[in-house]
Amino acid sequence: MLLIGHWSGCLQFLVPMLQGFPSNSWVAINELQDSFWLEQYSWALFKAMSHMLCIGYGRFPPQSLTDMWLTMLSMISGATCYALFLGHATNLIQSLDSSRRQYREKVKQVEEYMAYRKLPREMRQRITEYFEHRYQGKFFDEELILGELSEKLREDVINYNCRSLVASVPFFANADSNFVSDVVTKLRYEVFQPGDIIIKEGTIGSKMYFIQEGIVDIVMANGEVATSLSDGSYFGEICLLTNARRVASVRAETYCNLFSLSVDHFNAVLDQYPLMRRTMESVAAERLNKIGKNPNLVAHREEDLGSESKTINAVVNALAEQAAHASASEESVHSMELRTLPACLLPRPKSENNFASQELSREGRRIFHKSDTFHKDSYQ
Repeated sequence: MLLIGHWSGCLQFLVPMLQGFPSNSWVAINELQDSFWLEQYSWALFKAMSHMLCIGYGRFPPQSLTDMWLTMLSMISGATCYALFLGHATNLIQSLDSSRRQYREKVKQVEEYMAYRKLPREMRQRITEYFEHRYQGKFFDEELILGELSEKLREDVINYNCRSLVASVPFFANADSNFVSDVVTKLRYEVFQPGDIIIKEGTIGSKMYFIQEGIVDIVMANGEVATSLSDGSYFGEICLLTNARRVASVRAETYCNLFSLSVDHFNAVLDQYPLMRRTMESVAAERLNKIGKNPNLVAHREEDLGSESKTINAVVNALAEQAAHASASEESVHSMELRTLPACLLPRPKSENNFASQELSREGRRIFHKSDTFHKDSYQ
């Protein structure tokens, strides 16, 4: 812009000079014909910048047709420079947070789609809240980003992103590190809203889930809530092991951040690690027994276990001990509150990997909202 201002100022003085400094030219009016060159240049640059910034005509307005055309030329060049400056500044600001800009564009596109399809107001609100909870104001094409990385680097990034899940799931904590790595690289992130049916009883299972954050209810056919699962638990593995239909429904009680593992990936991983398959079958049999189902649905393979049986028992015992510890801690901490608090204010039972025996009636369960956050030891 300064360079264009310099050229415009030189042109402002050059044209009157070529005309012989007529009496109505701005140079003659300001009596600059015989002045020092620096003074002439300063006045010419001031006149050009005044036109370009649209703040005036300089010391005097144009008095001749030539001065008028030079003034309009300076104004046009100034407006062009101003538009270019705003465009570059806007691009610079947007590039500082491109993910937030993409999120706003995505939300705007979704809003236009909902208006085009004339979706009801309640459904629009749920969709908006879903995007707010899942993307948190930033939008990334994570599959595209990870797909451009090398296999080793992609595996390292996924393991790092899932570190909190691995740390919170006792099944992973007691498993082989190679098995954990193979599982987490095949997980898919999913979000469910309160009231969503994640698994429906009687359907054929296509995936299992690991809970990163949130609470889900295990609902029986009669509508009774058998128990609740929270951070670090997993569910949906029984039908993948038995090739049978779902034995119970699973409903999201709060906003749930889950990682799903498809049946194809599930079988592919467990075929490479038969010990982990047997461990998972043992845990699944205990779960079936606790909800009143036949544990023989899970086909145990006891042959040729040898020393592996110790590892299986260690994993199962670790899961059982953690569930028992969580139950005992809740009872000791809240022994006094249970005498005075009404049922609607009591905390919901939580289970890590096995179903807990404590239950609350449906009338006594509190209602959770999106803003609620639950941790494993929040009631301990």
